[in-house]
Amino acid sequence: MRGLMQDVPLTIDAIFRHVEQHFGDGTIVTNTAEGVRRTTYAEWAQRTRRLGGVLDALGITGDGRVGTFGWNSQRHLELYFAAPCTGRVLHTLNIRLFPEQLTYVANHAEDEVVFVDRSVLPLLWPLIDTMTTVRHVVVMEDGGTADIPDDPRIADYEALLAEAEPVDFNVRDENLAASMCYTSGTTGNPKGVVYSHRSTVLHTITSLSANAFGMGVNDVAMPVVPMFHANAWGIAHAAPAAGADLVLPGPLMQPEVLADLIVDEGVTFTAGVPTIWQGVLPHLAGRPHRLREIGCGGSAVPKALSEAYREQVGLPILQAWGMTETSPLASSSVLPRRYADANAATQAEQRARAGIPILGVEARIVDAASLEPQPWDDHATGELQVRGPWCAQDYYKPDAGVVLSTEDGWMRTGDVAAMDAHGSIRIADRTKDLIKSGGEWISSVDLENAIMSHPKVAEAAVVAVPHPKWDERPLACVVLKPGETATEEEILDHLRPLVARWWLPDAVEFIDEVPKTSVGKFSKKDLRARFSSYELT
Repeated sequence: MRGLMQDVPLTIDAIFRHVEQHFGDGTIVTNTAEGVRRTTYAEWAQRTRRLGGVLDALGITGDGRVGTFGWNSQRHLELYFAAPCTGRVLHTLNIRLFPEQLTYVANHAEDEVVFVDRSVLPLLWPLIDTMTTVRHVVVMEDGGTADIPDDPRIADYEALLAEAEPVDFNVRDENLAASMCYTSGTTGNPKGVVYSHRSTVLHTITSLSANAFGMGVNDVAMPVVPMFHANAWGIAHAAPAAGADLVLPGPLMQPEVLADLIVDEGVTFTAGVPTIWQGVLPHLAGRPHRLREIGCGGSAVPKALSEAYREQVGLPILQAWGMTETSPLASSSVLPRRYADANAATQAEQRARAGIPILGVEARIVDAASLEPQPWDDHATGELQVRGPWCAQDYYKPDAGVVLSTEDGWMRTGDVAAMDAHGSIRIADRTKDLIKSGGEWISSVDLENAIMSHPKVAEAAVVAVPHPKWDERPLACVVLKPGETATEEEILDHLRPLVARWWLPDAVEFIDEVPKTSVGKFSKKDLRARFSSYELT
């Protein structure tokens, strides 16, 4: 016997219509260098429909990739809906990638157009001739002052919008691609994750639940996490879906500015990486506010930071865990009822965990080789694997040998974890020698290869060392060729044109030899032990 429910596709245009029809009086605030700009969801909806007409007028193909290169803003939100609601695929380009990676991901995704904020146009334009499929560059005024080149490929966002006709949105297939994000290329090339309409809608509905972000029509949401990073953790879809007002910081990401927005705009929900909240705390402590929840992820939330917010702001930080490959929300550290009467120290320990999987996501820890399940005793560790309707099955056109899923259908996360008797996740380590700095990954292998391209360097190994602000930072351990001498600054000067600025090691240690394993590989375990007490400031 089969159910007798209607089979209505789960598509993003249904979210759009819901906002348009029921929450038109909601407010979108964008902070710019020229001051705060306000609009309503009704006005935003009209502009988004016209933007769909712009994509038609530009001749973007039916499932063409629409690149974005910008900050959190109303215009970026218009693109978040106009592209997928016309059947195209939104591709958010990470403005923090170094040039070679930007070229790679634009070409790999086959972007046909890139919408770029004027303030970051100087980062994009020098690469435009290397992006072989990009035919149009649309500049969005955000208060930036960069010169706009005289080139027939360049158009102005508002001018195109003024000339366009609004279009209807009617996506019929929920399994069509809606958007794509690329991982930061920590091992090999960046990898493309393609989200469907169905996965996005399901992720949106679940993220609105009380065990996740719990947003409703009376909330004012401020996503500090960039819209170019893992779909702004789903907030750019969830807040409109709930009818919540939105506050978008634009390019002004200074801690004091963010704290002022929280207070002045009556923000009730916000989310960002730990380093953001470390900077905001002294500007927010002791001030009146309406915050009910501060979401945090990207890297482990320091217990001291969460407790400092509890003591000085009046509420602890909510830790969530996920990946680009999980859309990204997969678990949260919302405290179960069994900890309601626990002492403050026990509650703080629980909030420091990755927490319970969100309804819709299942998690397991297994021996990575045999897939043998590990006990949920909070001691045994194994590779954390997940599955669910918004977890990726595969990467987009992956490189040879790159496999995301196991044979029995679980997604490999690359994290080593333990689970307690109730299935609460504790991240213990990582399976790869990655460095997570301020919520972003840094590839030790890529750094090593760049360092070893220096003519005086024989060997180099890069390991993570603790940092009081960024969680982890890279330490370069360098072996020089016989008879050569070099300074730390010489090594860093060599790296500057080769890697992103924030990838640069915080320190360089010259050593006699990189320790090796029995098969001749670098033994980073030994290096980490050697420099475990290394102090960075």
